[in-house]
Amino acid sequence: MNALVALCHFCELHGPRTLFCTEALHPPSPSPSSQTGAPVPGDRDRDGDREGEGLTMRANSSATQRGEMCEGCRSLPASHPGFVSIDDETGIRFLSHQHPRQPQLFSVVRQACVRSLSCEVNSDVCPGREGPIFFGDEQHGFVFSHTFFIKDSLARGFQRWYSIVMVAMDRIYLINSWPFLLRHLRLTIQSLQSTALKVFDNEQGVCPQRSVRMNSVFSPAVFPHQRSGNAARSLTSLTQHPNLWASLHSSFSWLLKACGSRLTEKLLEGAPTEDTLVLIEKQTEQEEEMSCWEGAEGGGSTSQRHKSESELGLDFLCDDEKINEFPGPKFRSLRHLRQVLGGAEFRQLVWHVLMGNQVIWRGADPGLIQSAFTVLKSLLPVGCVRLVPYSAQYEEAYKCNFLGLSPDVPIPTHVSSSEFSVLVDVSSERSCQMSAVGEDDISSTYQFTISSANTQPTDRGPALLNKLEVALSNENLSVDVVSHCLLCLKEEWMNKVKVLFKFSKVDGRGREDTQKVLALLGATGPGEEDNVRLLKFWMTGLSKTYKSHLMTAVRGGERSPSQ
Repeated sequence: MNALVALCHFCELHGPRTLFCTEALHPPSPSPSSQTGAPVPGDRDRDGDREGEGLTMRANSSATQRGEMCEGCRSLPASHPGFVSIDDETGIRFLSHQHPRQPQLFSVVRQACVRSLSCEVNSDVCPGREGPIFFGDEQHGFVFSHTFFIKDSLARGFQRWYSIVMVAMDRIYLINSWPFLLRHLRLTIQSLQSTALKVFDNEQGVCPQRSVRMNSVFSPAVFPHQRSGNAARSLTSLTQHPNLWASLHSSFSWLLKACGSRLTEKLLEGAPTEDTLVLIEKQTEQEEEMSCWEGAEGGGSTSQRHKSESELGLDFLCDDEKINEFPGPKFRSLRHLRQVLGGAEFRQLVWHVLMGNQVIWRGADPGLIQSAFTVLKSLLPVGCVRLVPYSAQYEEAYKCNFLGLSPDVPIPTHVSSSEFSVLVDVSSERSCQMSAVGEDDISSTYQFTISSANTQPTDRGPALLNKLEVALSNENLSVDVVSHCLLCLKEEWMNKVKVLFKFSKVDGRGREDTQKVLALLGATGPGEEDNVRLLKFWMTGLSKTYKSHLMTAVRGGERSPSQ
């Protein structure tokens, strides 16, 4: 990550000062000659020159400020070489010293230090002057700053003011890293505060400064000397930590490395699909919910309750490899499922899936049921899938459209009599010989009974199902080819869904115009009712990103004529 971390201090005599700074130095890009293995003359010399330039800058800055520095303003002596850590995986070097190695960063860090400890910045954003803030601009970089106090028995108010800042030029990256930075910087700050508090309590126990100050007579001639003496306490003295700066170097180096690797860029060939957008949105929602529950009070029981609720419908992201943990036979593909159920029963089941009806599987083998759901949910966009893999009680249709039940769970009357649900009862014919059953012996081991109150014929549509059945019945097409055919069919119909959503929901066109659009989309004719039902159901699976983009574009178009 192209950023640096610095510890800053507000000195009572000299104002804001940078105490300690850690920066990441990336290895130079390989030249053509270095890629062939031949050494490049002068590279080592140039690198040494750059090192010397940084050291000279630090020496000069230290020389000019030596007369203006006290013990509270200084971390490492000018003769100290600093700390260096090297990441073996990337070759990045993490360097720590009182000031940045690169001269152009010196003024940037200085300005960040001043603003982070400025009353104008902190009084408006952080009541009490402690806490995280964000500021910056394109010219001087953007800063994440966390201000805090350290106890000191000799300071005015018995505390000194510090801040830890992270400076980067990428505003979006820094904002996205806010929760991560806040969590880990607080750990470092709490460690410093707790260590200093122990030293403070010990000093107060030996010589309570509050009573000494109250009993002492104020003298203008003595006060400047007292103030100067009080200001000259270093952070090492306040914490009594012998390896304080080495420890901070390790913490800051890890923070730069971890913050740089936690967010990665992905190269997408073309625009992301709706499934990709929905998966990203669900993953983001789950991460935000988890972070909220972690920060809530009573995290133990509350977190467990949250987990049980989230498992009802947001488990599409879970690994299908977990199915292999269950013993017994499993469905491997749509073609395999069709062979086991039979053509007519398979079409009836898939019709209910595509229409958005609740599909219930009831049986004693959770591995078999989950494998069936894994196969069937590939028919739908990710946003249309609400899955409860296996439950000991019935869940309503608004919670899930795929529901697995244990064999003794009764189906409510309003569900069994509804045309918007289908039940697949799985019964074992040879339970005593389950251990000897192979992966392909599902039909000889289980009996499947499909029941539904739906009386509408399923042999006319939708058109997507008709094309899918043609591909499945063609034995010359492999399973992988059929999967790619299904992917193309889903993309084709999702594009139709987008057009219909834009036309009917965003533009608000009438029924007659909508009918004309459906004809242009090829959704009319045989199976027209099924095609329309499929389009309306799949409309619920559109990503929030796409819907928001459309609404923003429409609002912009409405404002443009008046402008």
